[in-house]
Amino acid sequence: MKDRENIGQTVTTVVVALAVAVLIVLGIVLSDSFLSQVQMDTMKVILAVCIVSILYCFITGEIVKNYSQMDKLWSILPVIYSWIIAVRSGMNLRIVIYALIVTAWGIRLTINFARKGAYSIRFWEGVEDYRWSIVHASPVFKSKIAWSCFNLFFISTYQNLLVLAICFPALASMESQLPIGIWDIVSFVLALAFLTLETVADEYQWRFHSKKKELLAKEGDLSKIAKPYDLGFNTTGPWGYMRHPNYLGEQGIWMSLYLVCIGAGVTSCGIFHWSMTGPLLLILLFLASSNLAEKISQEKYPLYREYISTVYKYIPVRRFNSRS
Repeated sequence: MKDRENIGQTVTTVVVALAVAVLIVLGIVLSDSFLSQVQMDTMKVILAVCIVSILYCFITGEIVKNYSQMDKLWSILPVIYSWIIAVRSGMNLRIVIYALIVTAWGIRLTINFARKGAYSIRFWEGVEDYRWSIVHASPVFKSKIAWSCFNLFFISTYQNLLVLAICFPALASMESQLPIGIWDIVSFVLALAFLTLETVADEYQWRFHSKKKELLAKEGDLSKIAKPYDLGFNTTGPWGYMRHPNYLGEQGIWMSLYLVCIGAGVTSCGIFHWSMTGPLLLILLFLASSNLAEKISQEKYPLYREYISTVYKYIPVRRFNSRS
């Protein structure tokens, strides 16, 4: 009960902090001094799509009690936003390449989520992300009103705004007439490298848990199945070197794509630009998400604490202070 209460309090704190941050960013972006008329018009279009998505996620989640509506749209909306920006930029080559990479990312993530049973012919149905039920069980969200507010402000609104914000580098660079340069090449190569890492990591994760599920169906208990499946959590492939290679890949893709702003010549002080805020907020979200996932894993699997003591979260180097 105490762990669940801590989870609820942590989630609430993160939600408030992130919500304030994204509102500040939106206020800055929508001010006349930050966007040209073309960018402002484009922003209005993608913001309209975002608002429709917010309403859909909240209303549908409340009606069908499946709170993974935004999870299903997470891999789709950035593709839509990127191509809207690309088209309205006059098919600027830099933004078209950006949109193509985002499309490859979206296809990969959609397929990975689909094979977990998340999608259905009835789009509002499908398997809900297991973490929502755990967060919902926290005493902090015991009240129906409290959970509905969480659904409205975090699951539906904040996550939609975040997905919009991670595409801001494309919006910021859409009018640049500079040719493709070294920073663009670095951006695109790094993004593809992180996409490859994420793809490989998720494939290892899928194979591990599919095999574990198959063995459990036969034996009925983790202690009776073969190594390394008896641990319950994955330590194969990239997971043997870092605890969240898929999260590293996801964050790395969007931070890499931010570099197009440098290539487009829209940054100030060398590398900084307001559009960096979206990728940075994504990192904060994954920090909270990884902490929640690890709390859950420690409760489920006795040896997960030892795994934490021997393997870093994102650095592929083994620790030497492992527990005996």
